[in-house]
Amino acid sequence: MDDMSDNGNQGDGSGRPPKPEGMQRWHFYAIIAVVLAVIALPSLLPGDTSDEISWNEFKLALDEDRIEEASYANPTGKITGEYREGQIPEGGTERFRTTGPNPLSDEDNKLLGDSDVVTFEPPRTPGFLESWAPLLFPVGLLILFFWWMNRRAQGQMGGIMSIGRSKAKTYSSERPGTTFADVAGYEHVKLEVTEVVDFLKAPEKFANVGARIPKGVLLVGPPGTGKTLIARAVAGEAGVPFLSVTGSDFMEMFVGVGASRVRDLFQTARKMGKAIIFIDEIDSIGRKRGAGLGGGHDEREQTLNQMLAEMDGFETTEGIVMMAATNRPDILDPALLRPGRFDRQVVVPLPEAADRRAILEVHMRHKQIANDVDIEVVAKATPGMSGADLANLVNESALYAVRAGDQQIHMRHFEMARDRVLMGQKRESMVLSDEEKEAIAYHEAGHAVCAAVMPTADPLHKVTIIPSGMALGVTMQLPAEDRHIYRHDYLIDRLVVMMGGRMAEELIFNVVSTGGSNDLLQATEMARKMVREWGMSDEVGPMAWGQQGQVFLGDDLMGGGREYSDETARVIDEETARILREQEDRCRVTLRRHRNGLDLVARALLERETIDGNEVHRLIELGGTSDDEAVTEPMTAGGTLSTAEIGTKVPGIGDTPDQWADPTTGI
Repeated sequence: MDDMSDNGNQGDGSGRPPKPEGMQRWHFYAIIAVVLAVIALPSLLPGDTSDEISWNEFKLALDEDRIEEASYANPTGKITGEYREGQIPEGGTERFRTTGPNPLSDEDNKLLGDSDVVTFEPPRTPGFLESWAPLLFPVGLLILFFWWMNRRAQGQMGGIMSIGRSKAKTYSSERPGTTFADVAGYEHVKLEVTEVVDFLKAPEKFANVGARIPKGVLLVGPPGTGKTLIARAVAGEAGVPFLSVTGSDFMEMFVGVGASRVRDLFQTARKMGKAIIFIDEIDSIGRKRGAGLGGGHDEREQTLNQMLAEMDGFETTEGIVMMAATNRPDILDPALLRPGRFDRQVVVPLPEAADRRAILEVHMRHKQIANDVDIEVVAKATPGMSGADLANLVNESALYAVRAGDQQIHMRHFEMARDRVLMGQKRESMVLSDEEKEAIAYHEAGHAVCAAVMPTADPLHKVTIIPSGMALGVTMQLPAEDRHIYRHDYLIDRLVVMMGGRMAEELIFNVVSTGGSNDLLQATEMARKMVREWGMSDEVGPMAWGQQGQVFLGDDLMGGGREYSDETARVIDEETARILREQEDRCRVTLRRHRNGLDLVARALLERETIDGNEVHRLIELGGTSDDEAVTEPMTAGGTLSTAEIGTKVPGIGDTPDQWADPTTGI
């Protein structure tokens, strides 16, 4: 079940349409286009194609009777006309233009007046637009600019005045809503929230008995488990409006905005009659108060105070139910979790195998799935994955199918997708020297041998020396079933597996490398938890101390010190080191006992790069065990079985890679 989200109706949470704010951007672009058109249009229009002649040339042509007609404009003195047919000068055009003296001399006036082809035009009075356009155009631009600035200022003022409104998205009951049928698995969670649905549908049934429905329901669980989807399903089942908002939507740079938005949110819900208010990631505003930072006037604390007051201000009979989701319930303020507010916590854990199967069926519903895909196997082989992880797994499988050119998603695509999710993208282009490859092969072979022979270790799935993600090689173990508690024998065997890579390098090369740094970090953290938190040390006894909280998580600034003395800290360090040393010795003895099997697995990895767990078990059995002291001495690389010698003992090793079958057997 994935943590779905939907944009829904955009608005301010009250169902009102958003108001326009100032001039739209395209209006501004349109104004610029008009101005450019006015400037550039005259240059684009066809110009005057007549010839420019001198005044003397005009008089000569008039005197020689070569002009068909001419026009003299008063008072500019501009003359335009055209030549008689056949009288056009060479290289000229039919029409001509010139400018005469203004005023005309008596001789010129007589010449033009006596000619019967010249007409005199009276002075023309310019029109209104022609006279005022040069002045009105820039004035109009200034008026338009100030109008645009005024609209922008009004929009900004409107935004400032509405900054205290809630940003909740409203999902009305008229829209097709999410129901419990869309939530795969999690039957126990559905039962927990069914009371809320029944109350919203038939509140009189609870009122007759005198029962009080919880005001608030807090959904607690890891990220991606579908808390938001469950909340929406409750609203869909009850058929009431659903107001969705995140904790960060209440926070703003202005003081008091968060509290104002909380008030507006509850007012909007009251106007709807029956409604569900859902606050996602409530830990962003609901953290413990008095953390020693910000004081009592901190904006986040004021927002929380307003929310607490609003939750006390409405009664359950109003038909308003609050739901919230978080993955950090430990940092929430106690006042938020007391009875009368969020007085019911519903745990939404990572899905079990049956739930994972149902979730996978939902995500495979519209995919082209091949017949060789066993959904039961896929569900059992994905422990610890959330609904979002499973959705990503199915999508990655589809992508691999498309890349391979297949029309359907096969089991091998799910295998490749799961390896991608768990181990990271393969970096096959990474260039490693032969010496590095051999060191990586023995490192992963050490992990694999320990994982295969330790009695309580998780089953070994596959081993690869192809760089994936940030790792140069990966040894993958898959638990046979979901684990909820971890026994002491399982934990110490897991420590042995973590030490396997480092001990294999020491055994073969008589030197250790930086390749086991992450293994050491994980092993040290687990050993420290065994001593400090889980009471698995006889020296420390049945005492436990949780992880030390941080100030930003809501703990007091002065009260964040450790809870035990320096002497106890020394004992914890000594016990942690003792556990690690003991498991390191167990790992060393195990690898020496299975030295031949270690060589066989390492050489097989150098040949094939990836082998499955069954192949590792077969190679270990083929190598046998030895208690000979000569075998237990550290040896340098090359002092053990060579590739050719291994090929004589293990059929297939030493052949070309094309002769190897695909080691993957499905998820």
